[in-house]
Amino acid sequence: MVKHKHKGVRSKTRHSLKKSKREKGRPKVNKFLQEFKEGDKVHIIIDPSVHKGMPHRRFNGKTGTIVGRRGEAYLVKVRNILAWRTIIVHPAHLKLQKVA
Repeated sequence: MVKHKHKGVRSKTRHSLKKSKREKGRPKVNKFLQEFKEGDKVHIIIDPSVHKGMPHRRFNGKTGTIVGRRGEAYLVKVRNILAWRTIIVHPAHLKLQKVA
């Protein structure tokens, strides 16, 4: 019997989308209610406990710019190897970049 390779959205994410023991469970409500303005720089940090609006794992850890809004989610422009991509991300997976 031939075994096929599984190619789901969350395949090969056992370690990259894992929370530490202190962070387990649902995030705080403030994480869902974050507001961003157009032009804000944000870090994409995937929260595995929130399935809604989860970007692809290749964008985890990337920094992008808020371009617009679509419902509850935000449109984020991110550099992906050679091209710019606009992805739809729920605010639970975004963190505002601090400017020092």
